Amino acid sequence: MPMSLGPSPARRDALAKRIRLLVAATITYNVIEAILAISAGALASSTALIGFGLDSVIEVSSAAAVAWQFAARDHAVREAREHRTLRIIAVSFFALAAYVTLDAVRALTGTGEAEPSIPGVVIAALSLAIMPFLSAAQRRAGRELGSASAVADSKQTLLCTYLSAVLLAGLLLNASLGWSWADPIAALVIAAVAMKEGRDAWQGKGCCAPPVATAAASAAEPEACACGAGCDCCD
Repeated sequence: MPMSLGPSPARRDALAKRIRLLVAATITYNVIEAILAISAGALASSTALIGFGLDSVIEVSSAAAVAWQFAARDHAVREAREHRTLRIIAVSFFALAAYVTLDAVRALTGTGEAEPSIPGVVIAALSLAIMPFLSAAQRRAGRELGSASAVADSKQTLLCTYLSAVLLAGLLLNASLGWSWADPIAALVIAAVAMKEGRDAWQGKGCCAPPVATAAASAAEPEACACGAGCDCCD
């Protein structure tokens, strides 16, 4: 099976610009989310909400690393920054997994149960509605461009969606049924996923740099995945 051609230089520039815009939107949203979630968590004495807010801070660091990479206008410079950006994203994943695990253990031992919070429910619901679209858009652009760092950051944004669902379920179940254990159990599963994604990012797994395509080939398949054989960014 022949290897698919990557995007043309013009298409690469357009994709890089799209990723910069998506990353900027992600950073802006997460900064606001972090402030609101930590504030609501402090008012409700909810470790789950505070943890969710701190997760947003970690996501900002990951997105900022990608923003730094794609701030370079030259494709060669962006490629050179790829490895360092992946390491930053990996550390962000590990930090997220560590905090979520600690928070889950505290909740299970009865020292950090999620408290009912209407603002928390609203924040979690908004994230659950918004984050999947940001993640999918960045993942598509990253896959076509062949950028492992952009794809890895999109996975962290997607992980925020899972955390939002866990937080929302935990707050609602705790408020209605008193099931305070539901949140930390699901959080431990998410922590395991975060560890895997962090390991993959640290090892550089993901997208491979695609070959340059002709303008005609790029125009014929503008949304085609640019990864070659042995790459898993199109999985």
